[in-house]
Amino acid sequence: MNHPTVLSSRIRLARNYEDLPFDARQPGVSETVISRTANALALSGEDKGFRLLTVASLDAAQRSALAESHLISKDLLNSPDGAVLLREEDAVSVMMAEEDHLRIQAITPGLSLDESARRCFQVEDALSRNVRFAFDPQLGYLTSFPTDTGTGMRASLLMHLPMLAHHKQMGSVAQIAAKVGLTARGFYGEGSEALGDVFLVSNQVTLGRTEAEIIATVTALGEQLTGMEHDLRDHALREQRLATEDRVGRAWGILTHARLLPLREFYSLWSSLRLGALLGLIPVSLDRLDRLPVEAQEGHLRGGADPLPEGESLDAARSRRIRALLKAS
Repeated sequence: MNHPTVLSSRIRLARNYEDLPFDARQPGVSETVISRTANALALSGEDKGFRLLTVASLDAAQRSALAESHLISKDLLNSPDGAVLLREEDAVSVMMAEEDHLRIQAITPGLSLDESARRCFQVEDALSRNVRFAFDPQLGYLTSFPTDTGTGMRASLLMHLPMLAHHKQMGSVAQIAAKVGLTARGFYGEGSEALGDVFLVSNQVTLGRTEAEIIATVTALGEQLTGMEHDLRDHALREQRLATEDRVGRAWGILTHARLLPLREFYSLWSSLRLGALLGLIPVSLDRLDRLPVEAQEGHLRGGADPLPEGESLDAARSRRIRALLKAS
């Protein structure tokens, strides 16, 4: 179900095997991790729907498309010996030989961290029947990075916050998040830009908090930011309606008529268009609009194309894809 501000919820669990070096670059570690994980999942009987994909077997467009959909991380793309067990039907993935032996991840639409966690722990429980993870009674799960040690859980919300960004409130948002041990970053996490006024809200540390506490804290901040965003949207309709309608109308005109559409420009226009849909200013469904940020990216545009578009051809392909999707709404 589409949410006014939360595009998706994600839970990620970091796990390592107790008898293997944590550094997957050491000889034989990656191969052992991949074979052991695939075998353990098959023995549990919970492997239905999963496909095993190695990074080396994927072409550039396939790798990009999976990362753009957040089904795998960009860190995994930098691990040539890595692999993923992927169940695309409900966006569950087990990344192997990334920064940790395993990154078990689930993505669900809207504000639904509990459901994401349920799917992750179902996979972890299945694996645990046949393997042992590195665990310390006092510290919890042991990981490659100290900030992940403990529950090994990262809970995150991908949030569209156009009015908070427009009113330059994201500095205050970052302070609010920091007070409860959370962080607000760009579209792809640490070091990335907030393209399209989309921010990733997540916990910073996992030690000393239970899984339930982490989920509750991130959910509470998501609800608080949703309320702040909602108030600013109402104010825009009451006090700045003409300017808001102009912003939305210009975005609609460009996206439905442009013949060249660079990615950065697309994200800015998409943000205004989604705002317009939420305010009832344009007759486009959120379901369709929320597909656009992924469909507009390079890997999705290149997939199946022959020859592969690039430069101006890529911007032209993006404009055609966006026009077609909006026309179908």
